[in-house]
Amino acid sequence: MIPKETVDKIIETSRIEDVVGDFVSLKRRGTSLIGLCPFHNEKTPSFHVSVNKGIYKCFGCGKGGDSVRFVMDHEKATYPEALRYLANKYSIEIAEVENTPEEQAINDRRESLYIVSGFASKFFQQQMFETDEGKSIGLSYFKERGFRDDIIKKFELGYSPDVWDALTTAATSEGYNIQFLEETGLTIRKDNEKFYDRFRGRVMFPIHSFTGRVIGFGGRTLKTDKAVPKYVNSPESDIYHKSNVLYGLSFAKKAIRDLDNCYLVEGYADVLSVHQAGIENVVASSGTSLTVEQIRLIKRFTENITILYDGDEAGIKASLRGLDMILEEGLNVKVVLFPDGDDPDSYVQKFGSAAFKTHIEQSKKDFILFKTSILLKDAGKDPIKRAGIIREVVESIAKVSDEIKSSNFIKQCSSLLQIEEKALRHELKKIKDHGTSRKQQYVAPEVATNNNALSGEALDLRGLIELDSDEAQEKEIVRLLLNYGHELVHWDGITDTYIAPYVIGNLADVTFEHPLCIRVIDEYKKQLEEGELPSEQDFIKHSDHEIADLAISMVSSPYILSENWYAKRKIYVKNESEDLRSTILGGIFHLKKRKVDRILKKIRDEIQAEDDTDNQAILMKKYMQVKEVEKGISAFLGSVIVK
Repeated sequence: MIPKETVDKIIETSRIEDVVGDFVSLKRRGTSLIGLCPFHNEKTPSFHVSVNKGIYKCFGCGKGGDSVRFVMDHEKATYPEALRYLANKYSIEIAEVENTPEEQAINDRRESLYIVSGFASKFFQQQMFETDEGKSIGLSYFKERGFRDDIIKKFELGYSPDVWDALTTAATSEGYNIQFLEETGLTIRKDNEKFYDRFRGRVMFPIHSFTGRVIGFGGRTLKTDKAVPKYVNSPESDIYHKSNVLYGLSFAKKAIRDLDNCYLVEGYADVLSVHQAGIENVVASSGTSLTVEQIRLIKRFTENITILYDGDEAGIKASLRGLDMILEEGLNVKVVLFPDGDDPDSYVQKFGSAAFKTHIEQSKKDFILFKTSILLKDAGKDPIKRAGIIREVVESIAKVSDEIKSSNFIKQCSSLLQIEEKALRHELKKIKDHGTSRKQQYVAPEVATNNNALSGEALDLRGLIELDSDEAQEKEIVRLLLNYGHELVHWDGITDTYIAPYVIGNLADVTFEHPLCIRVIDEYKKQLEEGELPSEQDFIKHSDHEIADLAISMVSSPYILSENWYAKRKIYVKNESEDLRSTILGGIFHLKKRKVDRILKKIRDEIQAEDDTDNQAILMKKYMQVKEVEKGISAFLGSVIVK
């Protein structure tokens, strides 16, 4: 358990822009920082970070919170894990209080898997640097490949002894649970009670999570026996999902963001050699086919990918169709081909960093043009094959959402394919029309039935639905309390009270209906009765996540007033805080008017249903009394609008 004073220090020290910036490429817009949301797929940024408030909010998927919540959501971490991550980031020492047996019993399984993986990584490093077998086989291999000590240590490379159960024995003797060794794939069970190491006699490449923790391994054999697989990788586990991981990303993310480009290579050695040459914006898909999740990982930092292929033409052709996914995700794709027989690893080792960079600059091509030239070379003069190529190339162009880029590709491919632009544009239109038709057939039922996965169009529908309730007005009161509750009333001769108790007092005759708003109002009432004035941060960091989510939504806005309104057009737009009387009273009376309108409707319905004349007269008198109240509210609201 982490002591409260340490928790407070971690939360106070953590800077939201630093924490989120490790995972998302942020750009300044007005008083906010914006970027592509890491929690859902989007092409237009809707993810906002407020430095002043210390929060993030996505106006696309609704995710929001503070630094701790971000780490929890992004890394699927528990609250203590998130605190430890932030403490490590800011070099804050944690002197934890000893857990109770009950707390120890419910300790998160994922943390146990991380700990076991970390132990294995250190074991493999120790074996390579401190044993004769490790030095003569493992370390010698990496040295022969040209890797320096600093790179070997940075990437935590190691060696697994050629012994059946070296790691398993070492781990269990240290008290590590065999169950977690099995679940991470480090140990394999045979015949119930017999165990052996998965990575026997291999040089080891630890695979790190986005935040730098070891989550899996790749092991390469040094034997020439063809019956032995060259590479063995960790199986899927609770902490390792290979489709969501890029090798080297934890070391490359800053360089990718700074250089606004990501080099994508195939294997571990490619990453190590290129990184060693001082080119750190490099990652690998680790021999697996590129996945959408991996592309979206890169997209958090840059919209530019440069794929570095070796000279294997068969492998290139096999991967072309899958790379259309990158275009679908809205990224710019360049391709670099190395001379036959070379890959990024061998090329940079032979010719050095400067020649490597020069080759990339001189050889890189847009992916679509590269794809066209490769397929044309394969088709030769066969008219049937060429027709198929035209269709395939245009399908790739259809993935490009930018109309200017798409038009430019059409022109260049027209020349390469020796076919009129008009024909290519006609084919492009057919493909896009077909895609739109299929998309509409799919989206329509989802919008109608799933309010938790609303598209932009459906959000408008939800707004219309809310008009039939008081939710919008009740949330507006919460927004006003959070943003202005701590400021003093300075109107109508009142100077000695804060806005929060003023609002609560003026709404004493109003019954709230929305459950979350009720909880927030009750919290205000409770603290005000105790002589305390709650701040927006009390609600943003509230232990009740639903209240925290509502608070973050209420103090965040996706809209920023353009400076052009005044700078170019000389139009001054008044901020709501400049006339707090109108803002606060407007919120109060809009809510009261909604409540009064509903009361009037109820009385009208009762009058229509009532047959007794006397009762009708009583109801009519009541109606007129409420109507007078409504007139007073409407008169005020009218004056607010005019002003």
